[in-house]
Amino acid sequence: MVTLASAPADSPRAKALLDEYFGIRAESFPGGTYSPTYPSAAMFEAPAGVFLVVVDEDGRDVGCGGIRRIDHGPAGIRYEVKHLYLRPETRGRGWGRLLLDELEARARAWDAAELVLDTHHTLEAAGGLYARSGFTAIEPYNTNPNATRWYGKPLT
Repeated sequence: MVTLASAPADSPRAKALLDEYFGIRAESFPGGTYSPTYPSAAMFEAPAGVFLVVVDEDGRDVGCGGIRRIDHGPAGIRYEVKHLYLRPETRGRGWGRLLLDELEARARAWDAAELVLDTHHTLEAAGGLYARSGFTAIEPYNTNPNATRWYGKPLT
């Protein structure tokens, strides 16, 4: 059974997963211009946010993701999904959906009106997950140089 564990975003276990994620993105990013940004742990401390690690049935850390509170949107309190990652060999098991659902539940518990995220169009599986989870395309809300698509989901 897979579990989700809170971990500081700058902890060794989170950093190991983020290193993998950023490495994979850098290798496959069009034009070789991927610019990773490691998150500040303070952005992911409750109630400003949370960073979760996916732990498989063997006790191995196999994925991660977080939410952080950002500037209010038109509907009110807004949280952003960041660094959603699962090791390639674990994909297709529903663990990404489990992680995203838990992040959404945390945002709702903190009275979020909206959940937003940005991604790159080459991450097709991620885009599919977001669409199946109720996210729709929105106007850009940031200037992330790695993003080509922005999504939002009303929570109220």
